[in-house]
Amino acid sequence: QVQLVESGGGLVQAGGSLRLSCAASGIIVSIGVMGWYRQAPGKQREFVANINSGGNTNYADSVKGRFTISRDNAKNMVYLQMNSLKPEDTAVYYCRYTTFMHYWGQGTQVTVSS
Repeated sequence: QVQLVESGGGLVQAGGSLRLSCAASGIIVSIGVMGWYRQAPGKQREFVANINSGGNTNYADSVKGRFTISRDNAKNMVYLQMNSLKPEDTAVYYCRYTTFMHYWGQGTQVTVSS
């Protein structure tokens, strides 16, 4: 049974940093694609960043240079380091695992105050 559990969200002032964690069970994070997505109130869920089995990363233009996705294969976890946070980064952040289908975590709230 695949389970993804996000943590690390919270309230931070603009310019601050947070690190999100995604603990995975039932899968091996180094196989397939691990990604972070976010959904702001009244908006569609959008792509933030991902990392594939080869360690290659992709980022949304809106977070390039500020966010970093990483993976710890030994701990079977994926992280999203978020720096220079902006109020428009406020959203629920979701972890997603993709092989032949998608698996989602329950999300963690990130709120950036101005």
